[in-house]
Amino acid sequence: MFLCYYIFWSILLFLFGSFMFILGLYFILNDYSVFMDWEVYSLNSVSLYMTFLFDWMTLFFMGCVLYISSMVVFYSGSYMSSDIFKLRFLMLVLLFVMSMMFLVVSPNLVSILLGWDGLGLVSYCLVIYFQNMKSYNAGMLTVLVNRVGDVAILISIAWLLNSGGFNYYFSFYYLDNYMYWVSCLIILAAFTKSAQIPFSSWLPAAMAAPTPVSALVHSSTLVTAGVYLLVRFYYLLSNFNFSWVLWVSCLTMFMAGLGANFEFDLKKVIALSTLSQLGFMMSILFMGYPDVAFFHLLSHAFFKALLFLCAGLIIHGMSDSQDIRHMGGLSYSMPYTCSCFFISNFSLCGLPFMSGFYSKDLILEYMTMGGLNLFIYIIFFISAGLTACYSMRLFYYCFGPYSGVFSCQCYHEDFSMMFSLIFLTLLSVVFGSLFSWLILPNLYFLSFPLECKLLPLLLVASGGFLGYHVSVMGLSDLKIGLSLGLLISFYGSMWFMPSFLSYLSSPTLKGSYNYYTLMDGGWCEFMFSKSHYSYLSYLSSYLMAFQINNLKIYLLGFLFWFLFLIFIL
Repeated sequence: MFLCYYIFWSILLFLFGSFMFILGLYFILNDYSVFMDWEVYSLNSVSLYMTFLFDWMTLFFMGCVLYISSMVVFYSGSYMSSDIFKLRFLMLVLLFVMSMMFLVVSPNLVSILLGWDGLGLVSYCLVIYFQNMKSYNAGMLTVLVNRVGDVAILISIAWLLNSGGFNYYFSFYYLDNYMYWVSCLIILAAFTKSAQIPFSSWLPAAMAAPTPVSALVHSSTLVTAGVYLLVRFYYLLSNFNFSWVLWVSCLTMFMAGLGANFEFDLKKVIALSTLSQLGFMMSILFMGYPDVAFFHLLSHAFFKALLFLCAGLIIHGMSDSQDIRHMGGLSYSMPYTCSCFFISNFSLCGLPFMSGFYSKDLILEYMTMGGLNLFIYIIFFISAGLTACYSMRLFYYCFGPYSGVFSCQCYHEDFSMMFSLIFLTLLSVVFGSLFSWLILPNLYFLSFPLECKLLPLLLVASGGFLGYHVSVMGLSDLKIGLSLGLLISFYGSMWFMPSFLSYLSSPTLKGSYNYYTLMDGGWCEFMFSKSHYSYLSYLSSYLMAFQINNLKIYLLGFLFWFLFLIFIL
């Protein structure tokens, strides 16, 4: 019975996604956009209205989210079949998609905040879905970091009151001094949602959620909301110098790529690769190419969702074990899943003529042409090599000749799970070429020397070679790991950021609790909040005594008036 709900909603989401993609093609071919104002309520000169923006970017992003969510919902029908709260899970996923839709179509910062907060709240409910202490801790870390971004958007709403409206299209024309601070607040909000340094620790922790949720959250919805917000606000940000933010994005990209080479949790490796790709998007956006960042956002969404869904099938086959050291030789037992995993991983690495190649190679070429300093140039190309390095490491541990230590394996490829991978596999191959030929035809003609043109491919090939052979020799976890334990743990634990945030949050939470009990729930409540109540209660007790004809009160009143009259006369 519950499976019918999953199938119905997946078909409905797929049809809506197809409609959005066709409508987006029509809008971009005719250079057409729709700006809708719905007046909800009006009283004299005060009006409450809701604003929606539909242009090619909005429609393509909505189509991308709806396509991926339809495949994820269909996949979840089988993945969550043994769970007793299947219907609750479906409702949470649909609420998550609705919040993302609300965020995408809103040009108004107030309605953006509603979708933004909806994403944060529903993601918290999904991260703590498996009710254990690890999930609770991960959910609390997720929601606390995301609240920082919510507060930044609230403050920017107050700042934007100076320009007479909350719509970001109107605010670009009011370049006063305060708009710089609005830009900083928007960047802060985007950094918390897209997990850039120093807010990176929540993204691998959110892997405590079920795998279909990870596929949805880490591909096209929650983590990409920050990049989408900056793409929309780019024309405001371009008026100021934010080159220091580019350094932060490059360091995030490098840190995540390095950490993924020392991680043994399959889902966390893929989460760190998401963090690395988010650094790619942020970096190229701050270099001045928002369309290229949006292109990589869409192409990344499809192959990353496919990667997570394949990981979910592998984890199912491994009796819910996520440690890649337990795996090995899975290509003999799960050939279809391994084929899809290979395709998505090759697309992630930027193998020529896969979907990820078109956007990733374009980013590297635009960065080369940008005339930036040597540090950023080196970081970019090393990060591209590290992506291939941890991808080949996954190939070796999961599918290669490595023999794991886990013997209780139940290999089974479910049909509905396999079916949901077909469409994503197709898009992981062809989407990049379609998007670059049909939708972004007006890019600059880039001409490079042969060595610069072949450098990305050379680094991807050398990174893959290094990753495979380091894994074969066991250098990262045995020889180097034993002799340089502190350095390896530093690289593998995201530069100690999760530990630092955990230690930092403990005294902060204690301090806020003490402040609450002393001030909000203590003297402030007694002196201010409860003072009127206490005074009125005191007076009402005398009034009640009068109303029940208390004899003492009447005698005291008579004595008072008698003395008053004597003194007057």
